[in-house]
Amino acid sequence: MTADPRAALDRLIAALEAHYTAVSTRRSDEDPRVDDAYDVLADAFEVYDDALARVYGEVTPFVLEEEDDEDDDDDDEDEDLDDEDADHADELDAQRG
Repeated sequence: MTADPRAALDRLIAALEAHYTAVSTRRSDEDPRVDDAYDVLADAFEVYDDALARVYGEVTPFVLEEEDDEDDDDDDEDEDLDDEDADHADELDAQRG
């Protein structure tokens, strides 16, 4: 695949505009057009960033947050620990040393 940063930039700009339009004309909190525009924008950004890296050895200063439901679940479990459970966990960690 030939990376064309200019074409990728044009696609990214179009995706930004489409995302703005979807957000500004949202019909509800669950409007699927917004989710679709988000996905297209994220993909266009990755293609642009990759094209810059391949052709010019440069990248943008932006990083897309990766969604990882398993990590989120682990964080929720940690927050659910009460003080006694947290103290017990600390004791076990100290014993494992």
